Amino acid sequence: MTTIKKFEKPIGMRDTFPVTYEKNETLRNIGRKFLRARGYEFVNTPTLEYYDTVGKASAIYDASLFKLVDSQGNTLVLRPDMTTPITRVATSKLLKEKIPLRLAYFANVFRAQQLEGGRPAEFDQMGIEIIGDKSVYADAEVIITAIQLVQNYSIESFKVTIGHAGILNCILNDYTENENQANKLRSLLIERNYVGFEEAVISFDLPKTKSDALLQFINEATNIETIEQIEKYVSKNDALLYMRQLAEIIQQADLTKYVSFDFTLSSHMNYYTGMLFELFADGSGFPLGNGGRYDGLLHHFGSDVGATGFGIRVDRLLEILPTQEPREKTVALIFEDALFTKALELANSLRNEGKLVTLQSKNGLINEEAFSLVFDEVLYVSQEDQLQ
Repeated sequence: MTTIKKFEKPIGMRDTFPVTYEKNETLRNIGRKFLRARGYEFVNTPTLEYYDTVGKASAIYDASLFKLVDSQGNTLVLRPDMTTPITRVATSKLLKEKIPLRLAYFANVFRAQQLEGGRPAEFDQMGIEIIGDKSVYADAEVIITAIQLVQNYSIESFKVTIGHAGILNCILNDYTENENQANKLRSLLIERNYVGFEEAVISFDLPKTKSDALLQFINEATNIETIEQIEKYVSKNDALLYMRQLAEIIQQADLTKYVSFDFTLSSHMNYYTGMLFELFADGSGFPLGNGGRYDGLLHHFGSDVGATGFGIRVDRLLEILPTQEPREKTVALIFEDALFTKALELANSLRNEGKLVTLQSKNGLINEEAFSLVFDEVLYVSQEDQLQ
């Protein structure tokens, strides 16, 4: 164990400074107004959850969970995502009061990092969940809402990539010889390792018809223009019909230009049972957000209703936000001790005009010049009872 330095933080943890904090709050308020206008109600859940409930169900890798033990000996986790805790709340209480539910959240989540590589161990997520609706329209609403939310932040250069866990599983199972081979290929797709996928297919020594189909699939399935193009790899089933309906609804909403289909799309979140998607935007090298249908998670909590939703990484969204409108004007009002009452009256008057006023005693300043530099305007209340 190395010695911890006085100002050192745990791996992956970050301090939030005032400018970033205010941007974060602005983003939160814009998102809250947008989602509430569409019928979503905001909820929050405890930062700490039981490992045996939320921890095990979350599908976040066990090594990424922050664990601790309470005074009764129970293992707890810092919540690694918001979908799982919200599902716990919904199945235990909220679904008894209203179904389907439309819930929204803006909260911090925690995922441990093994090495300091610039990846945060704590970050904010914003998202929605529709719980209690198995229809294709719920999935379409989630995708449309994600698109419109991003547009609401004046971001226009982005893409939603849609796949289907059931269709991919069907293809992998049909063209491999056993479950281990299918799982190996699925893991490579989660890593976006397409070269490794091709090498693995060749190493399996499959019948030529199967290996040729898989190699052709990996070259074609990342850029499907119509759902019909994938049908040659999988027998007609309800999932294909579902995806055709989904594509039609998106077209009716006039949002097709923001959408593409990628049937190699896979996720380590093993509770995704149907449609899943990722959201990418120019300016970020990582997905801005992701979502999909997670009926399997509801089954874990003993409920047989459908659920779908998405989450957006707030830190990544902040990185690509267009230049914001000019902020409010900041004013420093520096007063001499004998004129505190007059300074307070003036400060209140300026605040009523919408200015951000810092009231500061001249006697309390160590470096008046350095202090004054961070404000747009500096005013003085002096013994001469005049503003300079």
